[in-house]
Amino acid sequence: MPGIDECLLEAMALPGARGASLVDWTSGLALGTAGDSPVGDHETTAAETAELARSAAEFDSFVAEGDIPSDGPPVEDLILTTRAGYHVIRFVETTFDSSVFLHLWLDRDTGNLALARIRLRDLAERLVLG
Repeated sequence: MPGIDECLLEAMALPGARGASLVDWTSGLALGTAGDSPVGDHETTAAETAELARSAAEFDSFVAEGDIPSDGPPVEDLILTTRAGYHVIRFVETTFDSSVFLHLWLDRDTGNLALARIRLRDLAERLVLG
């Protein structure tokens, strides 16, 4: 069971990985980072991705009626495509308030989006916080 640093190192081993972080979406703070940031500053990236994650997690528009789980955010992950890359945000279920997510920034030419999504799901399930 990996901790934060091990989890981020595993994420960075994915093809095309440029940067990874674990972020608290209620505060916008990075709990851990690895690699590069798209804007050169991991804290800025964490705050900006937290806004996106918070919107997806809190708005009912993204979930069909009856699909809302009793605990944790209703969204499993988000994929944002830019001209140069992909951003994959994977929500992490925790024993406390489930307000953290993994953010992986992938190069568009060398990244494998399908593999990244599968591996982030696995990392999120195995991640040990505390």
